[in-house]
Amino acid sequence: MKLVRYGRPGKEKPGLIDDAGAMRSLAGEIDDIDASVLSAAALKRLRRIDPASLPNVRGNPRLGPPLNGINKVICIGLNYTDHAAEVGAQAPDKPIVFFKPTTTLCGPNDAIETLHDSRHTDWEVELGVVIGRGGKNIAEADALKHVAGYCTLHDVSERKFQSFGSGQWILGKSGDTFCPLGPWLVTADEVPDPQNLRLWCEVNGKMMQDGTTANMIFPVAHLISFVSRFMSLEPGDVMATGTPAGVGQGRNPRVFLKVGDKVRMAVEGLGEQESEIVAPR
Repeated sequence: MKLVRYGRPGKEKPGLIDDAGAMRSLAGEIDDIDASVLSAAALKRLRRIDPASLPNVRGNPRLGPPLNGINKVICIGLNYTDHAAEVGAQAPDKPIVFFKPTTTLCGPNDAIETLHDSRHTDWEVELGVVIGRGGKNIAEADALKHVAGYCTLHDVSERKFQSFGSGQWILGKSGDTFCPLGPWLVTADEVPDPQNLRLWCEVNGKMMQDGTTANMIFPVAHLISFVSRFMSLEPGDVMATGTPAGVGQGRNPRVFLKVGDKVRMAVEGLGEQESEIVAPR
């Protein structure tokens, strides 16, 4: 299933995308797409609904993040061999973990607002993993059983604060709108192998990133197991799993986003998002 939330910010309604690509309303079936619908039993109930029986959503409404009530956005840095090489970093021997606050979350096509006094806003297309079953000290062999679904995730980064100044990773990753999510949450049964997905990013129509999740240093199952040794994972947690080569920081000369630029990206099978860069308020 492709689950979606649509409508004005803070007023989104639940829906799904049917096999023909049409948006159908789930408002009469569930209150929202949140942790309460991510369990195996809840998803099984949703799958029993005939999409043709659901009302069509008219027009072209705004899409919000495809999941509400996210508690944690757990991020993994330098998790692709080619990305580590392009920024001159040694491949880590253990996952590098940081967080983005939930205030970074926005819809897949919402504007991305730069930070004040920023000069090096960068793009990062990533595979987002949505936890459906919580746990702690999860065995790697069982880790994918804890996944409800996957989505396209944009880990927007301000390199001035992350790398070039005091090296504050979280400050450079935490601007409002710095985590466009979606367009859909695709349930795990439709993604048989999360390590075999193409992901790409264009800036103003020019291809900047074109990679594959096969190049992850630490695969999804390992990341879930590793992180769960240090914190409980809960239904509705989202994990950003790293980005492939092609970011602005890794280019020679370096290239960064400016007001008016448009960023388009997708992960194979998980939908496409497009955002415009706007000035800070």
